[in-house]
Amino acid sequence: LGLALYASGLCAVSGATFLYHDYCVIGAGPAGLQAAYFLQQAGRDYIVFERSHAPGSFFALYPRHRKLISINKQYTGKSNSEFNLRHDWNSLLSHDRRLLFRRYSRDFFPNADTMVRYLEDFASLLKLRVQYNTAIIHVTLEKNEQAWNGHYFLLTDQDRKNYKCSCLLVAAGTWVPNVVNFPGSEYVEGYETVSINPEDFTGQTVLILGRGNSAFETAENILGVTNFIHMVSRSRVRLSWATHYVGDLRAINNGLLDTYQLKSLDGLLEGDLEDLAIIKDRKGKLHITLRFYLENRNISAGFDSIALPQDELDNFATRAPYDRVIRCLGWKFDFSIYNRSLRMMPGKGNIKKYPQIKPSYESRGTRGLFVLGTASHSVDFRKSAGGFIHGFRYTTRAVHRLLENRHHGVPWPSTVYPITQLTNSIIKRVNEASGLYQMFTVLADIILLRENATAFEYLEEYPTGILAELEMQTGRKARSGLFVIIMEYGRNFSGADKDVFYYNRAVGEAQHAWQSNFLHPVIYYYKHLPTEREMRLRPPEWPLPRPNAIHHIVEDFLTDWTAPNAHILPLRRFLENCLSTDLRHFFAESCFLFAFTHQKLPPSCQQGYVGMQGLVGSQELRQHALQAGLLQDHTHTDSSGDSPPDSLRGSQQQLMTDHGIPVRPLQHLVNAKDE
Repeated sequence: LGLALYASGLCAVSGATFLYHDYCVIGAGPAGLQAAYFLQQAGRDYIVFERSHAPGSFFALYPRHRKLISINKQYTGKSNSEFNLRHDWNSLLSHDRRLLFRRYSRDFFPNADTMVRYLEDFASLLKLRVQYNTAIIHVTLEKNEQAWNGHYFLLTDQDRKNYKCSCLLVAAGTWVPNVVNFPGSEYVEGYETVSINPEDFTGQTVLILGRGNSAFETAENILGVTNFIHMVSRSRVRLSWATHYVGDLRAINNGLLDTYQLKSLDGLLEGDLEDLAIIKDRKGKLHITLRFYLENRNISAGFDSIALPQDELDNFATRAPYDRVIRCLGWKFDFSIYNRSLRMMPGKGNIKKYPQIKPSYESRGTRGLFVLGTASHSVDFRKSAGGFIHGFRYTTRAVHRLLENRHHGVPWPSTVYPITQLTNSIIKRVNEASGLYQMFTVLADIILLRENATAFEYLEEYPTGILAELEMQTGRKARSGLFVIIMEYGRNFSGADKDVFYYNRAVGEAQHAWQSNFLHPVIYYYKHLPTEREMRLRPPEWPLPRPNAIHHIVEDFLTDWTAPNAHILPLRRFLENCLSTDLRHFFAESCFLFAFTHQKLPPSCQQGYVGMQGLVGSQELRQHALQAGLLQDHTHTDSSGDSPPDSLRGSQQQLMTDHGIPVRPLQHLVNAKDE
C-alpha cells in the first residue's frame, strides 16, 4: 500500500504545474524574515511561505504568560549601533533604524504581543515577499543535473498548489509539543492549552512535568494561589547564570527555587518521566506511582486494587494526591512533511528534537537544504545563542553569504588593510562586534595574511565549524597564514554544578589572561589553514584545533578591551611575535633616522613615511613627543663629528633590536655615501 501511494504521488507530481523560485523559505518567523531580508537586499528570486495569516505566529501563542525572556536594554551609555545590538536580543538585522525593537517597547522583558507587531512591521515596511495562509504539507526532490544542487525541491501546500525551487531554507522553528506517553498520561494537561488564569488554581495541588523556562513560567504564574507545586524532571535544574546558556532557567522565572529552598512547601524532584504512571481516584485526585507497580495488574478493576509506592515506603515523596498535572516539556521539529528522499533525520541524544545539519547549517542528507533559526540550534546547543533571535540573526546572515558565494559567485565580504592596522582592527572588532559577542565560539572573525605580511584581509563572523572549508566557502585564499578571533568563557567556568560567584573568580593581570573566566577575546594563529582532519581531532571542548600560537585578552569587568597596558600592548606583542615584525607607529623623525641606520624599516615607516603619508609635524606635537619619551631631543647634539653620539645610537638601537629588525651602523652609510 505504501509503495502504491508513493507511486501515485510521483505520478501526481509529474503531471502538476509548478511555480518556480530560486529560493523557497518555509516559515515567516524571525529567522524566515531575516533570511528574506538578505535575499531581497541581494536582489534574489525568493518566496516565503507562512501557514498563518501573519508573521511570527508562534509568538501569538507563546510564551503563554506573554512575557519574553529576551532582554531589551534601552541604554548602554554608547551610541555605537553595533555595540548596542549586544544588549538588544529582539531586533532583526536591517538597514532601517525604525526597526529597532527598543522603538516598540521600553520593557526590559517585553510582552510577546509586541514581538508579533514588530515582525508584522518588519515584513511590511521592508516589503518582504511573504505568502500567507500557505501551509506546506509535503516536500520532495526531483533529480535534475541542470539544477544548482543536482535536484529541485518540490513543495505542495494545503490547497494542492505546487512550487519548485533550487534552494530550500527551512525556518519553521520547533513548534510540535514534546509529549511523554506513560500510563495515565491522558490526565495530563499541556502547556499549550492549560489555563493561564491563576484563579483557576486556587487552593489546588499541582505537579509540573519539566524543568525548563516554560515549566517555571507556569509555576511563577500560580505560585501565590496553590497549596503547593511539585516539579519533576529527569535532570537537575540548570541556572543560566551558571551555565552561561540563555536557554536554561532565567532568574525572572525562578521564584519556585526560593519557596523550595526556604521550605515553603514547593519542591523539585528528579526522575525519568517514562517510569511514571498516574492513577485517578473516585474523587478525581491524581496519584503518582511507578510504571512497574502496574505490571500484571488490572487497572480497570478499580483504584483500591492498585498498589502504590507509599504502601511499601510510607514517606514516598509524591504520596500526596494532585489536583492537576501539567506537561511543560518544550517543543520539537516537525519532520512529518519531508519525504524520505530528503533524508531529514533527527539528531541523537539531547539534540534529537532538531534535524541533523552540518556546521554550515546545511542538511546532512540533502545538498541545498539549509535549516535556519531555532531548528538549527543543534550546531551550538547549550553552547551559544544560536537557538534565539540574538544568535540566529547572525547565523542566518552567515548562511546567506555562503549561498551568495556558492550560487552567485559573490565572495564573502572582506576588507583589505595594511599590516599597520592589524592591532587596531582587532581591538575595534572585539569591542563592538555583536555577532562575535552573541555567538561566542561559533562565529569568528578571520584575518587572512597577504604575502610577506605587508597587508591582511578581514572577514567577519565566519562559522568556526567549517574553518577547513574557508577557501571553498568564501572564495578567499589563505596562503600565508591566518588569525582567528573568537570570544570564549573560561574552560571550566560554565556548568550546572559550578559556583560562578566564588571569591577571586575574576582575573585582572594580563600575564594570567589565559585563566580568564568571563567572556573574553581569544586570538588563534595558524601558519596554514587547518585541515578537516585537524578539525575532527581537535581537543574536547575546543572550538578550534591547536594553533601555532594563541593569545587571550584578559577579561574585563566593563567588557571594554581598550586599556593600553592590560589589553593593547600584550596583543600587539603577540602579533609581532607571530609575524616577526614591528607593528609600532613611529614619528617621521624616527623613520628618517631608521632609513639611515637600518637595513629594513618598520611597516609603519614603509607604508607611511616612505610613502609620503602621515601627520604633518608641528612644534606642539614635537614637544608632546619629547615629553612622552617618544622622541629624543637632538637640539644640543654635537654635530662636528662624522658619527652620531653614543646616546643617539643607543636610543635608535633600543627602538629596533627588540623587534628583530637588523641594525646597520651609521658609519657604514657614511662610507657608502663617500664611495
